[in-house]
Amino acid sequence: MAKMTKHNASQAMSNGNQKQVVFLDAETMDLPSLDTSSLDDLQTNFGAGITLHQQTQAEDVAERIKNADAVLVNKVVLQAKDLQQASQLRYIGVTATGMNNIDRDYCEQAGITVQNVEGYGTDSVAQHTLTLALNLATNFVTYQRDMRNQAWSASSHFCLLNHPVVELAGKHAVIVGHGELGKRVEALFKAMGMQVSIAARPGKQDDPRPSLASLLPNADVVSLHCPLTEATDKLINAETLSLMKPTAFLINTARGGLIDEEALYHALKNNQIGGAGLDVLSVEPPPVDHILLKEALPNLLVTPHNAWIGNGARQKLLDSAIDHLSAHLSSCLSASQG
Repeated sequence: MAKMTKHNASQAMSNGNQKQVVFLDAETMDLPSLDTSSLDDLQTNFGAGITLHQQTQAEDVAERIKNADAVLVNKVVLQAKDLQQASQLRYIGVTATGMNNIDRDYCEQAGITVQNVEGYGTDSVAQHTLTLALNLATNFVTYQRDMRNQAWSASSHFCLLNHPVVELAGKHAVIVGHGELGKRVEALFKAMGMQVSIAARPGKQDDPRPSLASLLPNADVVSLHCPLTEATDKLINAETLSLMKPTAFLINTARGGLIDEEALYHALKNNQIGGAGLDVLSVEPPPVDHILLKEALPNLLVTPHNAWIGNGARQKLLDSAIDHLSAHLSSCLSASQG
């Protein structure tokens, strides 16, 4: 299968009749590591002109999409003021699940279809969730630090046991967000012998499941897998953190905005909870003085939003995004011929 190894704006192939497809942040997919024959197929099957930008800054969005019929985007923000400049635009394909970077109200008014990809990273993100929980439970990073400092070699006996290790079997996990990913994490937790409760969807009044607030006092692990909405913004805050056990772990592989990061910092600093494992922050990439990164907190693990990047997950993401786009282009072609 064809493999595209160079991706930049100079690759645009256009003529007056072609549908123009613009990918604003192709770098986020690491396309050279994937089979990109599906992109070739867009050109072969639909005569589409494809422009791949590695990165796009906010000030360049309007210019780059102004002649586009379709846009592919991962995390670049598409605001109404920029979308208004793209009179031909009828399709936005989000190479992710979350769509909070798109002004969807404007798109609905303007007749622009917005399509995300769901379920592509289930295995990769579930695995990462489990990795964070296990690293916290075993104090893995701390013991590795001790090893680098030759603490084992200096030990008076055969092992090191100066940091507590928690057995997750028999412990209580609370999951917020019970879609495909939440269900997979539930299965993994149960496979380790954990008791699992699913919290009611925040903001949904008729959800019969127990509220998060009612579950937190007995939770040993809280794992977030819900979207960032008005109802979930800073879902974990000073009040909810105060309900948690001093031994409880908080895991977030969803969206950074689900957590009030200043409140979490104080909770970790004061040992109000046992620890946190985060793959996301509210600003990405984070500033060097981000409140959760400015000092080494022994009960905090942060990974750089890479839970989703397994090769299999990214390949499925690319293929699904192009399948959705192909379906859109096919419908456009049928309409023009009908």
